[in-house]
Amino acid sequence: MGKARARVEAEVSVTLDTGALIALERGDSRMIALLQLLVRRRGRVRVPAGVLGQAWRGGARQAVLARFFSSPEVDVASLDQSMAQACGELCAATSTSDVIDASVVLVAREHQDAIVTSDLEDLRRLDPSARLERI
Repeated sequence: MGKARARVEAEVSVTLDTGALIALERGDSRMIALLQLLVRRRGRVRVPAGVLGQAWRGGARQAVLARFFSSPEVDVASLDQSMAQACGELCAATSTSDVIDASVVLVAREHQDAIVTSDLEDLRRLDPSARLERI
């Protein structure tokens, strides 16, 4: 994990995008180590509801994600009317169209989280100052 681990160690919480959930589901050792570190540091993990929807397909093959979402350290951030409108406004301001990526950025901003992502470029476009960690 190297440099990413050193930067995230200072964090007390992170927001995950869909790529991070897919990495967890596939057993990515870096993702597992990051989550173990956050648990030890009593950190929080936030996942916007739309991200959950992108990754979730149900069934026994998603037992890892089901267990992850039952953890008390994991919060699912709602995509209510106010958040949906803010996502649309962010997309308009940045000439982008991915409302789910916008929700990741806005949830992270609200909680001052680092974002764990497989998609640095799109998230950087939405917020050039976001703290992004590639998984």
